[in-house]
Formats: sequence, structure tokens, C-alpha cells
Amino acid sequence: MELTLFQATLLAGFLIVALGASFAAPSKRSASLIRGFPRSRLAAYVTIIIGGAWTLYKVAHLGEANYGAFKQYIFVAFAAVGVLSFKYAPDFLSVRGACILFLLIADTILGAAFGHYEEPLRLFFVAPVYVGIALSLYLGYSPFRLRDFFGWLFANASRPRTLGFIFLLYGGFVSLLAFAY
Repeated sequence: MELTLFQATLLAGFLIVALGASFAAPSKRSASLIRGFPRSRLAAYVTIIIGGAWTLYKVAHLGEANYGAFKQYIFVAFAAVGVLSFKYAPDFLSVRGACILFLLIADTILGAAFGHYEEPLRLFFVAPVYVGIALSLYLGYSPFRLRDFFGWLFANASRPRTLGFIFLLYGGFVSLLAFAY
């Protein structure tokens, strides 16, 4: 799916706002859900299945320049890794699945921004995406760090609210920025 620069900026803004909203007004229930996310079996199934299906779709549509001649082998290997991860790496699988989803979303968003060098305002929405990519790679390698971060974040009631409001403000700014192109 090809997005325009306007759509990609708006999508990035909405995703940042949604993330901020989940932290800005945390109830006991939402804080419990967020803290339980790293080890949630249901979240693991949802994120890995969606991320795996999206990855397999992208593999099925590889061109010749991108190992297209081997796409059947790559498809089978990725499918096997996705299925076997539930048996051999079940701990923090939801974090890894969320990282996969973020990387796929980042690919879509950054693909829309590619080549629009005449728009310096695009840096306001691609910079946090690159930070998210680095964070996804780090958390994909050490997913237990998200549990540790949530433990620190929810140890004080003002921390999640502060983080949420920062994300809400920045996401709102990026959303409005989409209309400046």
C-alpha cells in the first residue's frame, strides 16, 4: 500500500497520539494491561500472527532484485520461524511481535517520505520513526527491558501521565503538520 506524504504524516501523528492517550489517563485496569503486555499470551498471538502474515505477504511479493527467485524458501523459513517461536521462544513474544509490527509500519511510513527532500517539515515525523526503529531493534533483542521500563514508569503515578502528555502534544503537532504540505 502506497501512502502519500500527507497520509503518512497523519498516520504517524495518530499513532503517536494513540500511544500518548494510553499513558495520559491510565486507570488501574489500563495500567495493569500495559504492565502485563510483555508476557501476555493473547497479545503474543495477536502481534505475531498479524506481523507474520504481513511479513509473509511482503515475502510473497518480492521482486527479482530482492531475492525473488528464492521467495518460496524465504516464505517457508519465515513461516516456520513464526510458528516455532511459540514453542521455543514464548517469553516476551508479544514484545517481539509488537517490534515486528512497528518495523513494518515504519517501512510503510518512511516509504511515503522517501524522496520528499524539499519538505523539511517531514523530519518532524520521520525522526521519531527512526527512534522507534532503533528502539524496536533493541527491544527485539532484549524484550525483558520493556517489562523493566514499565516497572519504572508505573512506580510513580506522574510518570505515565507525563509521558502520555508529551506523546499527545507531539502527536497532535505531527497530525497538524500533515496539513502544512
